[in-house]
Amino acid sequence: MAEDPLAEARRALDRGEYGQVLRLLEPLQEERSPLTAAGAELRLLMATALMGQGRTDQAAACCRGLVRCRDATLRAQAKALLLVLEAPELRRPSNWSLTLPDLSGTTPLEGVGAGVSRRSRRRPEPPPPPPVGPTRAPVGFAVVVAVVLVLLAALLGGCMEVRTELRFEGPGRLQVSHQLRSDTGTGTPWQRRFVAALEGHAEGIPAPGPFRPSGGSGDQLVSTPVLPALEALGALAGSLEVAGRLSGVPLAAPVVVWEERNWLLGVRQHLRLELDLQALEAIPGLDLAVVLAPVRPAAVLRASPAAIAAAPAGDGSGRRLLWPLQPGQVNVLELRCWRWSGLGLGAAAVGLVLPLVLGLQAIRQRLGFGLPELPA
Repeated sequence: MAEDPLAEARRALDRGEYGQVLRLLEPLQEERSPLTAAGAELRLLMATALMGQGRTDQAAACCRGLVRCRDATLRAQAKALLLVLEAPELRRPSNWSLTLPDLSGTTPLEGVGAGVSRRSRRRPEPPPPPPVGPTRAPVGFAVVVAVVLVLLAALLGGCMEVRTELRFEGPGRLQVSHQLRSDTGTGTPWQRRFVAALEGHAEGIPAPGPFRPSGGSGDQLVSTPVLPALEALGALAGSLEVAGRLSGVPLAAPVVVWEERNWLLGVRQHLRLELDLQALEAIPGLDLAVVLAPVRPAAVLRASPAAIAAAPAGDGSGRRLLWPLQPGQVNVLELRCWRWSGLGLGAAAVGLVLPLVLGLQAIRQRLGFGLPELPA
């Protein structure tokens, strides 16, 4: 049975055989796409081997193709490695090196030590140093340490997923919820402070709304009851301001525009949500999104900079939309939808059936049956 080339390449990388790693993996680049997990792992091994040979430019180019990988962990490792490779080189200060004086004008010591050197036993020459790849100062041990620290930080910190759901429960009624999920299984410090602030337990931060938590420490759901639309949107804007305040990022206040018009049979709703995340830098492993339910894709008028997509629904209705948020940009969402009113539909049904009932009653009277009577 043929051995996996990736496993053989890892062993060669552990032995420092960077050329052998590249010879094993370069023929497989065309077969494995960088968007898949196998292709991304292959290119990360190649980037590490290229760093060992001092070819940092090629290693950076190899990492740039992995920023759109579907695997969040490998994508975060590629971004962290790319940040290190593209860091500017620092000039070494002159006082960090020892400069020897010029001894060309001094008297040679050959005659002084000639007699001693004849009597001393000739020693063998020391062996040559082991061959190593070319390096560029100050890239070397510091780069390796920085890469290890970044990868450890990504693994220990885990990936943070924040889902803000806006559920339309009928005409003029909304529910807001925040789902916080951490891959480590335990809540992060920011997650614990955010949940405490939404509950009103954080000192100096008023509660933005009647949020109630549920779930474990690693996967928490904080939601409000079904509220009037304006009150629910106020709680949404307040919770987003609290999130920016706890992150230490001066985020602009979110812009929320809500219009609702009642047409008796139903309500026409118009929502415009603008989130300015220009002050928030892209963090590896951070996934932000807004979920709308139940909303059809045809109701979305505008979604930028990221396109909106259908999200799996737990109830099987298939009417949930996912809007990814992009850090460092202004995110705008605008939708217009129609909500039927049960009371209005019932009144319309009664108005349509009543003429039919009166017509049948008139026909009954013409046939001589008279008005219906109660039994004696």
